[in-house]
Amino acid sequence: MGLFSGLRDVVIDAWSWLNYKPLYSDHLGMPNRRAFPEAHATWVPAADERRLAAYKMLTAYDNNQVAELTAFRDGDDARDKREFGDPAMFVDTITSHVLGDEQTITVPGAENAGTDQADPDAATAERVQTLLREWADEELLPMRLLQTERQAVRLGDGVYLLHWDTDKQRVRIRTYDPGFYFPIIDEDSDGTDFPDRVHFAWELPEDKARRLPARLRRITYHLDWIRPRTANGVDRTGRAVRATVTTEPADGQPAEPVLGPGDQTDGNGAITRLYPWSEQPSYKTVYLTDAIWDLSDLKGPVDVDSLPMDKAQYATNGQGEVLDALDLYQDFIPVIHVPNTVPEPGEHWGQSSLAKVLQVFDELSSTDTDSSKASATTGSPMIGISGKAVSSQQQYTSGPGIVFMMGEGGSIGTVDTSANLAELRNQIHDLKDRAAAAARLPAVALGTADPAQFTSGYQLELALGPLDSLISGMRLARDHADRLLPKFVQRLFLAGQHPDWVGLPVLPAKLTRGAYTPTDKAAVLAEVKDAYTAKLISLETAIRRLQDIGWPIEDAEEEITRINARSFSDAKDLADALGNADEVAAFLGREAPEQPDPPAVVLPDDEDPNSPQSTASTAGATAADGTATGDQGSGGNT
Repeated sequence: MGLFSGLRDVVIDAWSWLNYKPLYSDHLGMPNRRAFPEAHATWVPAADERRLAAYKMLTAYDNNQVAELTAFRDGDDARDKREFGDPAMFVDTITSHVLGDEQTITVPGAENAGTDQADPDAATAERVQTLLREWADEELLPMRLLQTERQAVRLGDGVYLLHWDTDKQRVRIRTYDPGFYFPIIDEDSDGTDFPDRVHFAWELPEDKARRLPARLRRITYHLDWIRPRTANGVDRTGRAVRATVTTEPADGQPAEPVLGPGDQTDGNGAITRLYPWSEQPSYKTVYLTDAIWDLSDLKGPVDVDSLPMDKAQYATNGQGEVLDALDLYQDFIPVIHVPNTVPEPGEHWGQSSLAKVLQVFDELSSTDTDSSKASATTGSPMIGISGKAVSSQQQYTSGPGIVFMMGEGGSIGTVDTSANLAELRNQIHDLKDRAAAAARLPAVALGTADPAQFTSGYQLELALGPLDSLISGMRLARDHADRLLPKFVQRLFLAGQHPDWVGLPVLPAKLTRGAYTPTDKAAVLAEVKDAYTAKLISLETAIRRLQDIGWPIEDAEEEITRINARSFSDAKDLADALGNADEVAAFLGREAPEQPDPPAVVLPDDEDPNSPQSTASTAGATAADGTATGDQGSGGNT
């Protein structure tokens, strides 16, 4: 025991990549209390302390404030460190690549609307897609995506919250800081199942002007069994709460709880509800609670999931409903967690894109600091003066036009640090290249590569190989969230009974991200041209390929119609093959000209002896009768 009592425990978890910093992990593996007081709040679960501290540390890197945090442990001298924004550049670059050049909500089948192959399902898909895109414009979805993706890249996690706004009559989307996000994960879950209870919690500082003490606000979404209907009420202390609605007792019968609109009971007495997006009755619904606690009331062993409800003060929504387990009439929690990377088995959390390169950034900061000091001595070198006329009591100042009087044997010399400065700058470049390699960000993706070194699109594609694998994994981690977002939007519009959505089904839609790498457009154009000329691809495929590389083609079907309207050579071939003017006109997008009626055929009179037809028919008749009235000289062959 004596030999091992002083050994330090090694903590390996989803945040152990920060263990190298003494500020983050002490001998017990816990963050510094002075630097991370938020992580040590009494209401924060022990399992989330290291996560919240890691979020704050990563935010400090992104905002050039690591030196300020380090000063809590190493003193004010730590503030002399230089930080020039390299972590923020990495975050912005990766965020732009994972988002792509554009983000579009697509519904499968909508592209067939208005074509010859269109059916009622295609028209419905096109209608849903149009409504989703209109909603995205109203809600500034690209901006919300950028906010969430930047948090996911920087911190490892991002969070969306969707809710129905009765006043605006549309679905609203909000981005939450993942430091406010506290999911209650079942111990038996493997991390992939979404929890049945989610808290958003944060502290409200003391407001002396309004005489408000420090408080804690918690918003909870809880998926639970459907219960009887509730309404606004008050408890014995006069506090606003929700109370169960009951019937009036009559004929000695006790009061019974009232079911909600559309609710029914099954044979076992359980309450069921049929939602507009489901074909089977559901036993579950989501309850919303929004409450505030005074921090002084939180005593004893409590955390965010076990706060004393008798001390809570409940908020009300715009319709005056008390948010104390308010039934939202939906069977899904409208919270979407966006992990930055595919979580490890059994994990719920993603990993920051800065996690593996933080030590390189620390080395880079130290080298930048040394380079700054060396550049000062290079620009204003240290000078040494010797000679009989030099007085040790006098202060000498160097500058343009200054003359130093030196006696016999006097000399003057400077300390040249330019070589050290050059070496430090080379070290800075090496460290940046090391960080880019570890983060899988090639120089061409950072915009620091020389374009002259890429003579073909194939060379560029090879250089972007590490970035392709990086973005592929990150987009895979977001694929489920990209499908849930439009799915939840459709369900909430149906739950809100918006007139434009009544009667529409919930279709499988997806948030589609655009291209993220530069493309050799000339090479792709030549490839498409050769393949189309050789009849290896259709015109539709060729147009879509040009759309993929950024050609300004908004509607592929409309573009094909315009091309066909000028394809007179193809129209001639079509006419020769079909001989149908209407088909050719439809191909060109025009109306076929009216064809004049052909003239009637007038046969000559058979009784005219001078008519050749009359003579021939007469001769034929004679030969048929076997009478020798014809030319006797022709023999039996006549």
